[in-house]
Amino acid sequence: MLEDDSRLVRPANFPGAAPGRGYTAVDVLGYRVLVLNLFGNAFMTEPVASAFETADRVLSENSGKFEACVVDFHAETTSEKIAMGHYLDGRVSALFGTHTHVQTADSRVLPGGTGYITDLGMCGSTNGVLGIKTECIIHKFTVHTPVKFEEATGAEKACGAIFDIDTSCGKCLGVTAVTY
Repeated sequence: MLEDDSRLVRPANFPGAAPGRGYTAVDVLGYRVLVLNLFGNAFMTEPVASAFETADRVLSENSGKFEACVVDFHAETTSEKIAMGHYLDGRVSALFGTHTHVQTADSRVLPGGTGYITDLGMCGSTNGVLGIKTECIIHKFTVHTPVKFEEATGAEKACGAIFDIDTSCGKCLGVTAVTY
């Protein structure tokens, strides 16, 4: 699917042999939007290229080819996500973090006009631990042996954010974190 569907992206800083593409451009209401996915470097298990250098390369290669740019930064630490937000401030329309499953309370527009939130949060059941049955996670922490993760059910929740982008300049006017 990663090879066949141009709407799907994987982290742009994965090794070159990885299937698929790390970014794509899509038409939204007559505007060209660059969608970029990056994988963090701090405390992540996969060795990948620098997310910062990869962002620079992709933005340079696509300069003048889009009206807005949205970045999904899949990273472990809040510090790396916040640093990336400031690093790309004014060069991308919106940057949101993913991975930690808990929505952060810091949605805002950065000084250069980039909409930002450290983590969107998860979509899934709140009856467990980060979407997994509670007993699986407690077993992992107390017995210290491998356990098959089973998806928690019930009390579903969807988290995200709405970014209001000025289509005339690609800057973000406002960010609203949402939970349903």
